Amino acid sequence: MSSSPAFWMIPSAPTPVGPFSHATEADGWVFLTGQMPTSPTDDSAPLPDGVVAQTQRVMDNLVLVLEGVGLGLQHVVAVRIFLTEFKRDYAAMNETYRAYFPADALPARTCIGVTALAREALVEIDFIAKRPD
Repeated sequence: MSSSPAFWMIPSAPTPVGPFSHATEADGWVFLTGQMPTSPTDDSAPLPDGVVAQTQRVMDNLVLVLEGVGLGLQHVVAVRIFLTEFKRDYAAMNETYRAYFPADALPARTCIGVTALAREALVEIDFIAKRPD
């Protein structure tokens, strides 16, 4: 029997740039909204320069959301990455992203080139995680 979904707003995570929760959970599956490279402490701060710094900020923001729902990177089963400058930034983003996961426990992943992201970001990433039974 399934339970009602839970909707999470994480105080330590950046303020959402739109009308959505940081995460939604249903039956142990946790869907993290795509994070932008925004500061978790200052909504008006400029975005970091370059895809490496932006990828680090996005991944750190996702870790804040995971921690806020009682999970960690080891619970991530799928990732979607959106890049505005795919050809230019793919290799640098990959190198930065790879540092967050052990080589023998990489989640499934899709990487998509897009024409634009909110706040003129270069990268946005979302996660699907599974809560342990």
